[in-house]
Order: sequence, then structure tokens, then C-alpha cells
Amino acid sequence: MHELVARILAGDKRAVARAITHIENDASEKNAILRDLHPHTGQAFLVGLTGPPGAGKSSLTDRLIGYLRREFDYSIGVVAVDPTSPFTGGAILGDRVRMGTHALDPKVFIRSMGTRGSLGGLSRATQEAIRVLDAYGCDVILIETVGVGQSELDIMNVADSTVVVLNPSAGDHIQTMKAGIMEIADLFAINKADLPGTDKTERELQYMLDMLGHIPWRPPVVRTISRDNQGCPELWAAVQKHRQYLHDSGLWTERRQQRRQEEIVGIVEGTIARRLKEQISADTEWAQKLAQVEAGALDPYQLADEMMQNILKR
Repeated sequence: MHELVARILAGDKRAVARAITHIENDASEKNAILRDLHPHTGQAFLVGLTGPPGAGKSSLTDRLIGYLRREFDYSIGVVAVDPTSPFTGGAILGDRVRMGTHALDPKVFIRSMGTRGSLGGLSRATQEAIRVLDAYGCDVILIETVGVGQSELDIMNVADSTVVVLNPSAGDHIQTMKAGIMEIADLFAINKADLPGTDKTERELQYMLDMLGHIPWRPPVVRTISRDNQGCPELWAAVQKHRQYLHDSGLWTERRQQRRQEEIVGIVEGTIARRLKEQISADTEWAQKLAQVEAGALDPYQLADEMMQNILKR
């Protein structure tokens, strides 16, 4: 067993942080760590929180952490995904500063991570970090995404329950997001519900849900006011109802099997991409081949096929 894994399983918080850093940096021992952790994963309940910028996702996550610690004494893991700096590759916003009240709680682990260019809102490293927190013994892992958009659907393939957070001025957001929003949302939270426009936003959501006709699970709409610490009991009760629905319908097992399949595909894609970069770096004739493609003497698909064959031979 990898030394870091033994420390993680023993409850060493510093080992968790170091393992996630190795994962983010794609260190040589990353795969060994994840392989040793695998038998100890699968117990945590994963809750995604996504929504447009400014909806108050971080503040709501902060309040939810407090509620779950206070009422249930859960061990909580948080992965806050932020836009990536084009210079350092790190998270720009650092959303964990908004959750600073929990920084010293030994049963809360918070990590900000960058998207690293992923259009789906979550990087490969994010999903692997979640596995580290799962093995560490977190009862609940909250995953706050960078922000919802037409392409940012990754969270639905990672979380057991996904909460889409909106605010009372979200009418335009709903219109631009609706092509994908119904696929993402298991629940809706209208945050800042003390502001004007809350009733209108809820009516628009209910109208959109009505257009779907009869569906096995109709996402509930919950009102929250994170500033005043209101709505977390109702939100968590709705999340628990969705969790029970997943178990009763058999979707819990089906979703987790699908998640494993996506994970395996992602690992293979990452391995191919890494080997491709290694091949380009080692190819002394690469510049010449590119020049041939540019001159039309070599077809780009021929070159791609040649490179793929070289990868498969290794």
C-alpha cells in the first residue's frame, strides 16, 4: 500500500491534501495512490451544486456544511471548482475563502480546484479528488461547480443528487440554460429568496417542469436565503427524498455503474493524450511532418493514423 494511502485511511488530513496535489500535478505515483484507494471508495453521498455565477452557490454550500455538521455530525468533504488561471493552472476565485468558518473543523475538508480547461465544468482531477475524500471517510461530499452552461453537464455524471442554484433574477438564465438544465437538475434551489422576483422565477421553473409531462421524478423547487441561514433543512430534506427515490427505483446502482464506465473511459482518454504528447516530444521529425501536412504532401488523417498505431504498439 502506498504510504499516503495508509495515512489517508488512518484519517490524516495532511495526507489527503498531499494526495490531491499529486493528482492535480499528474505525479508519477498518482495511479498507484488511486489503485490502493479504490477498495475503500463508494460509501460517500455525492451532492453537486451548480448554477450561474452570482447565484450564491458558495454561500449556500457554506450554510449547508454548517447544517449537516450541527444536525447530523456528518464528516464533510467539499470540492469547489473554479475557473483556471491561464498562467498558473490553479483556481482563480478560491471559493473556500467563503467557507472559512469551517477551516478549523477536523471533520470538514475543503479544496478549491481549477477546471484545467475542461468544458464540462469538472476536470479529471476533480473526479479523482472526490475518490480520495470518499476513501478518507467523508459521509457527504459537496461538489460546487464553476457555473452551469449548455456544455457544463459533467456534474450529472459525478453527483448522486444535483442541485441547480438560481436566484430571483434568473429568468434570462433559465431561458439560456433550459436545453440542458432539465438533464442536470434533480432539485432546484432559488437562493436569495427574500429578493423581488422569487415568485416569478418559481412559476417559470414549474412551467418548464409541466412541459415535461409525467416524469418519474419531478425536481422539487426549494427556496433558500443563505445570508440569513434559511432553507437548509428544507433543501436537505428534498435531497434525502431524491436519494430514497434513487434507491427505490434502482437508479442508484444504475447511475453508479454508469459513473464507473465514464471513469474508465476518462482514464483511457487521459492515457492516450499523455502518450500522444510524449510521442510528439520524442519525434525528431515532427516539425518536418507538420510542414508536409501544411504543403499538402501529407494528409493530416494519415499522420493521425500513424501516430495512433504507434501508441497502440507501446
